[in-house]
Amino acid sequence: MKTKLKGAVTGHSLLKKKSDALTIRFRRILANIVENKQLMGTTMRDASFSLAAAKYAAGEFSNSVIENVSTPTIAVKMTTENVAGVHLPTFEKISEGVVSNSQELTGLSKGGQQINKSRESHIKAVEALIALASLQTAFITLDEVIKITNRRVNAIEYVVKPKLENTISYIITELDESEREEFYRLKKVQGKKKKDLKAKEAQKEENSANKTIIEPASVQKVRSLIDDEPEEAELLYEDN
Repeated sequence: MKTKLKGAVTGHSLLKKKSDALTIRFRRILANIVENKQLMGTTMRDASFSLAAAKYAAGEFSNSVIENVSTPTIAVKMTTENVAGVHLPTFEKISEGVVSNSQELTGLSKGGQQINKSRESHIKAVEALIALASLQTAFITLDEVIKITNRRVNAIEYVVKPKLENTISYIITELDESEREEFYRLKKVQGKKKKDLKAKEAQKEENSANKTIIEPASVQKVRSLIDDEPEEAELLYEDN
């Protein structure tokens, strides 16, 4: 039981440290999410304004851009980051495709500069979205893990540890009670032996005293009998 209690205390300490580390990372991610969302508003607004300016300068070019797209301009790769034993998914931009010749010719007649500005603004917006998606995914994952870890910490602290401590206390109490009963039994046995020994000694003393009393009486009786015999002899002689 003491080994189990020691293991529970160690596990509680480790889980508490893990919960603290995850909470610190959780708050840091939350601060980054707030900051990125504020920047996201500005970035998306600039992208929308640049798109409107490009359409105003070059006219409607959306269909032309969609038709000329063959490879993605931005690729996203998902990796994992280990934080206190928790694997957090993160998204990273790993490559940026080369703009095709047909796309470069878009807006050649008019509005080419505005189209390039719109393209750069939207690339920044996509990068901000990737960063925000990574932060929010890690935020949700950490939130679930922190809840589970806190439930385990509370279970160990308020259920497992008190149960083990009560069990150990009960066992110690029973052992102490058994030890007291054994001590009392041994004490009673020793007292009985001493009492029997005293009784035997008293019996011996009484027997020896009786012997000393009986022996002088018998000797005196024999002596009295010896002393009485000449008198009887004298009486018999005088009668003759």
